Amino acid sequence: MLYLSTRGDPARKHFCEILLEGLAPDGGLYLPERYPQVDAATLARWREVFNQGAAGGYAALAFEVLSLYIDDIPPAHLRALCQRTYTEAVYGTPQIVPLKKLESGFYLEALSNGPTLAFKDMAMQLLGNLFEYELARRGEELNILGATSGDTGSAAEYAMRGKKGVRVFMLSPHGRMSPFQQAQMFSLMDENIHNIAIEGVFDDCQDIVKNVSNDLAFKRAHKIGTVNSINWARLLAQVVYYFAGYFQATSHDTERVSFTVPSGNFGNVCAGHVARQMGLPIDQLVVATNENDVLDEFFRTGVYRVRASADTHETSSPSMDISKASNFERFMFDLLGRDGARVKALFGDALAREGRFDLGADPAFADAAARYGFRSGKSTHQDRLDTIRDVFKRHGVMIDTHTADGVKVAREHLQPGVSMIVLETALPIKFAETIVEALGQQPHRPPQFEGIEDLPKRVRVMLASTAAVQAFVAEQCARA
Repeated sequence: MLYLSTRGDPARKHFCEILLEGLAPDGGLYLPERYPQVDAATLARWREVFNQGAAGGYAALAFEVLSLYIDDIPPAHLRALCQRTYTEAVYGTPQIVPLKKLESGFYLEALSNGPTLAFKDMAMQLLGNLFEYELARRGEELNILGATSGDTGSAAEYAMRGKKGVRVFMLSPHGRMSPFQQAQMFSLMDENIHNIAIEGVFDDCQDIVKNVSNDLAFKRAHKIGTVNSINWARLLAQVVYYFAGYFQATSHDTERVSFTVPSGNFGNVCAGHVARQMGLPIDQLVVATNENDVLDEFFRTGVYRVRASADTHETSSPSMDISKASNFERFMFDLLGRDGARVKALFGDALAREGRFDLGADPAFADAAARYGFRSGKSTHQDRLDTIRDVFKRHGVMIDTHTADGVKVAREHLQPGVSMIVLETALPIKFAETIVEALGQQPHRPPQFEGIEDLPKRVRVMLASTAAVQAFVAEQCARA
């Protein structure tokens, strides 16, 4: 299996090459040359492999999916990496991603049982093991530069802390994460973990990461890699839980299901797009946004319009406070017939020049819904409060703010005879202030996080400057 850039670079690379690289040299994102097809016999076999989430089933399913895309890691080694990653000891349940039935044909898929209580753990724990494996095989080191709006940072840091040959430099928007999210990251004192709070919004952090990735001389000199969902390995790991959710919600492989995904950077739902392209019987992929509705606007109108930092709302579902959805480029590559030159014109030129592009009149735009199954909707703070209250009152289940966005929008897209699965993205404790506002009570706090907000913190506050971040990375590397 070889990988190509969404912007037309002629080079083709193997999985382990792009694992450590992040963006392609032309600024594009990597995708496989083709999506492996899962026929009826394979789907039936995978259902048996998963075995309704019996111990080891998820790890075995992960190996089946990943092995279709990774041919430069020996199968026995890849299987061992999956087995080491997806364990009941780490996730607290043999199913790893159990379904919670709210009502007939309406489910939550619990993706937040990992060490940082957010869905990012599902991919990041694997990524940490893949990085350590490949770096040891090469005898190399890697400096990871990442950006987080809340959950990616802690998931990456918990996955990479203590890993040999890996340093993490994580950028976050200063003061814009929840107190719990900040404490999870800034209380880590591991020598290989460096937190940088950027005076700006998430998109400023993400822009710096992309700028550094596009500075090929600096990237090579300082061995820069990324853990953001621009890294294909992370997105690939997320494909697995779409199959796991499908197998739990259905009893026959002829059944179709829909998924609703709270979306900011488009990585989580892009994994669903990949699963659907492989042949998983997904009817609709519903994108749920908060007040930062750049994605909802596109799927309604065909206009992709990036907001400026000043126009990016600070909301009670902060991990979705994003107005530049990096992984959206991957979907657009498929939507536009894998035309790298056109993708480069839109994402490399039009956005830089005008901050927007409009495909509303393009015949391909209709394919987003008709061919690829995408729908969308928007949720506000009041919607979140109402949904949290309703789900708790009717079902006795407490959900976080992002999952509430998903539930609200999912209810607008229900279809008779098609089960709807909402991807739960975090546990409520990460956003306790809004839970208290909605329900008048504190959410459950796992014992290991008692008093985390009061721990000493180690973080560097910086201006939104690529040069400043590069100087800090270079300084820390020189000290090592």
